[in-house]
Amino acid sequence: MTAEALPAELRRAIVQLARTPRLLVASDYDGTLAPIVADPEQARPLPESVNALRSLASLHETTSAVISGRALRDLATLSRLPGEVHLVGSHGSEFDVGFVHALDAEAKALLRRLEAELEGIADGHEGVQLEVKPASVAVHVRRAASPEIGEAVLSAVRSGPCTWEGVQVTEGKAVIELAVVETNKGQALDILRHQVGATAAIFLGDDVTDEKAFARLSGPDVGIRVGVGESLAEHYVSDPSDVATVLAFLLEERRAWLHGDQAVPIERLTMLANERSVALVTPDAKVNWLCHPEPDSAAIFADLLGGPAAGHFSIKPEHGSLPLGQRYLPGTMIVETRWSRLLVSDYLEHNLPSHRTDLVRRISGSTNAVITFAPRPEFGQVPVRLLRERDGLRVVGTSDPMVLRSPGVDWEITSDGQQETARAVVRPREGAPVLLELRCGTDDLSEHPLAESVRRDLAAGYWSDWAAGLKLPRVQTDLVLRSALTLRGLVHKDSGSIMAAATTSLPEELGGIRNWDYRYCWLRDGAMTAAALVSVGSYAEADDFLAWLHRVLETIPGPERLHPLYTLHGTQLGAEAVIDTLPGYAGSRPVRVGNLANQQVQLDVFGPVVDLVVQLATARGSLSDADWAMVQAMAEAVSRRWHEPDHGIWEERHAPRHHVYSKVMCWLTIDRAVKLGEQFGRALDPSWVPLRDTIATDVLKNGWNDEVQSFTTAYDGDDLDAASLFVGLSGLIDPTDERFQSTVTAIEAELRSGCTVYRYRRDDGLPGDEGGFHLCAAWMIEAYLLTGRRDEAEELFGQIVAAAGPTGLLPEEYDPIAERSLGNHPQAYSHLGLIRCAQLLSQ
Repeated sequence: MTAEALPAELRRAIVQLARTPRLLVASDYDGTLAPIVADPEQARPLPESVNALRSLASLHETTSAVISGRALRDLATLSRLPGEVHLVGSHGSEFDVGFVHALDAEAKALLRRLEAELEGIADGHEGVQLEVKPASVAVHVRRAASPEIGEAVLSAVRSGPCTWEGVQVTEGKAVIELAVVETNKGQALDILRHQVGATAAIFLGDDVTDEKAFARLSGPDVGIRVGVGESLAEHYVSDPSDVATVLAFLLEERRAWLHGDQAVPIERLTMLANERSVALVTPDAKVNWLCHPEPDSAAIFADLLGGPAAGHFSIKPEHGSLPLGQRYLPGTMIVETRWSRLLVSDYLEHNLPSHRTDLVRRISGSTNAVITFAPRPEFGQVPVRLLRERDGLRVVGTSDPMVLRSPGVDWEITSDGQQETARAVVRPREGAPVLLELRCGTDDLSEHPLAESVRRDLAAGYWSDWAAGLKLPRVQTDLVLRSALTLRGLVHKDSGSIMAAATTSLPEELGGIRNWDYRYCWLRDGAMTAAALVSVGSYAEADDFLAWLHRVLETIPGPERLHPLYTLHGTQLGAEAVIDTLPGYAGSRPVRVGNLANQQVQLDVFGPVVDLVVQLATARGSLSDADWAMVQAMAEAVSRRWHEPDHGIWEERHAPRHHVYSKVMCWLTIDRAVKLGEQFGRALDPSWVPLRDTIATDVLKNGWNDEVQSFTTAYDGDDLDAASLFVGLSGLIDPTDERFQSTVTAIEAELRSGCTVYRYRRDDGLPGDEGGFHLCAAWMIEAYLLTGRRDEAEELFGQIVAAAGPTGLLPEEYDPIAERSLGNHPQAYSHLGLIRCAQLLSQ
């Protein structure tokens, strides 16, 4: 039997079950994994079932088990199941190696008495067999000379030993088992479930004894009865060969849910943007990430974190071939994916109302293309239906209206029982491309008043006109331009805020738990991004960001009460949550929304804001009253709180420390405020100059460690941190100072690994590892240049450039051992670091 031949309701149940966070797969043995045969000693499991159980057991957060009435030793010997599969014998009283219940003297005596009595009943009856187990005796009559003899033996057992005190009776097909301890497959299932923390279980069985296990199933659990007969199980299959099909189908669905077909390398994902929305496209033209109505809202397409079941919008040649390449149209955010006879162009529309997200996909060429449209709103947690209409599809079941305009496309709609998917085969013709327009936030399927070619030109011109006015360095000019475009793509034009990255939960370690949500506006990241754009000649983003920050300040009692990050619209984040129904990128769980760093104290955030104002005012040659007010607010916050410990730039989730970087940024806040006021003739607060000296003295006294000959992470330890390089990068000490040069050497030795630099090596309270940070490598390059080591700076910069994806994008981190990119993508930190290094190397 193929999976398609399974009952539709059962297939739907298995699809849902496969998506549970922690799965327990349990099965009976005889009549389920192994066919019933005349000689029970010849009952061998079907190889397909064995292979499926083994493969299931090898998956992340998945446990396989067999719960049988056979003695554990006999079950292990006969089944030859692999060690990955847990074995439970004697109807649940024997778990794996060893007998879990130590029999006391009274139980042993009762067992001997049972054995003697049952031998007497069976004596002289041909074909009746006794199976003696560690805590029970089973009477088998399947091979009795006649049905009448078998029934007579069972009647004698029921009226005799079954009535004895202390005897537990379990009846099955042609067998009665009498035990001296409690035996119950349902209890065994519960024990296994508790041991592995299963969030759902499946149990397959064919016998009366399996009903106790079926009785324990509830909620998302699935029970499958093999064969006919009344049962508590909701689903039925015919025989053990069907069981093998069920297990294989479950394996396929579970593996696809956990890993997807194959996780696309992070750096090969390409971003679409229109300064209101962002989307990601794979190298083969699958839109695998799009949130609506805001970039920090729930995802419509979350294939990136959950595989195809979490939603995607795919286009590919009907007769598969690998794409020849993918590129941005120069100076734009329009992406082209090309095959030998097919071209897909993608962009997000501009000039839309704030509640709209419109994705335009244009298919041209001379071969058939297959389109798959699988919207899964709310990270796939909301079932949707798709309705065919004259000019496209209407998505039903969403809180916000959504349509796909696709005139002339003939859609086939299928369902997995929960969600519907549309598929079509189209053939573009010369001069007649196929157009697909996903419109979120409207139910309007009518034709757009502007031709698609006009809209595409407007989208291209929006970016290229801006890019034409930039001042770019001579080193890696094209890559710097792409970085600038990427940073601007992370800007949220409606509010003025700037995202730290376009995604959530892309892992800092594959399979690990260091998966965070970066789709918000950190004061630090946003200020540094705006400053990078100012450095290439674009000032509007800085103005809008500072205006956004002014609005945030109006909502709090004082500037010292600023949170480290806010939503894109400047409100406080809700509680951090986990989406258990998504397996994460390449099985890296959990998938998080929200960020606990919102509740932390991070005293370094004021420095980048003031530094932005300094750069903006210097570039313009004038300082506005509003910007000076922002500097005063930041200086006020520092004066009130600089002496406190904090959680630091890296947001470690343990007790606050006196971080060197945070103190340096507090110093920088006051230092830049003083210099800015002097430069533009503003009245200085008389406390600022002595405060600047006080903070510098504090850093130099407490941040330096004679033993390690370096400025350390914090005042209370000898561990090193790449951020401590800012003692020299900020100007708190002269770069020629031996203490800075020694710090560069120490951090290089401790934290640089080939082409990257780690943040730190200390235990931060979280399990697992992470990659090196591109931003930290950029800081190291600047430190090399300040200490006269240009060759090393150029070498390291070349390695950062080499780590960029084929369309020029960089995520947060790089693992130099596995040679793979890690972390959220594209990351503002990485791109602003690249711009800074290219500018320094061009001087």
